[in-house]
Amino acid sequence: MSAGQQDGNFKLNLNGQEVAWSGEPAASLADVIRDQQGLTGTKIGCRTGECGACTVLLEGRPVVSCLIPAASVQGQQVETIEGLARQEEFQSLMTAMQENGGVQCGFCTPGVMVTTWAWLQNPALFNGDLGSALKNNLCRCTGYLGIIRSAEQVLAGRGAGV
Repeated sequence: MSAGQQDGNFKLNLNGQEVAWSGEPAASLADVIRDQQGLTGTKIGCRTGECGACTVLLEGRPVVSCLIPAASVQGQQVETIEGLARQEEFQSLMTAMQENGGVQCGFCTPGVMVTTWAWLQNPALFNGDLGSALKNNLCRCTGYLGIIRSAEQVLAGRGAGV
């Protein structure tokens, strides 16, 4: 712990529930989600914000949680892949990712799915472009085509009233 920092007790609005955690105010949101809350879907890759494996939604926007001090998001809604997976509508993206080869090794998948979900909910955040949305999510296995097809499948299902 650096000089001047003290451990503290904090509250976090995580997946619709207020949860408590204690530790350094500068602890990354990714570490708190994984180590203190046991939600390991949020992956730790680079710790520099380059890979996107740690992507979560903060107030509906995708963010790299490895760079955000957890204490700084008190009172804001944080959603992880585990929280999204409980939503019925999110199941359509999960199915589409499996059907279209959008999932391979699985390490980047949670971050990619969180970002894709944010795009599906509000394409205007990314000027309507899924490629722009995914620019901060590195995937070395799929080549992104399966991910894009998955998003298109979800959109087509919505248009059909599914």
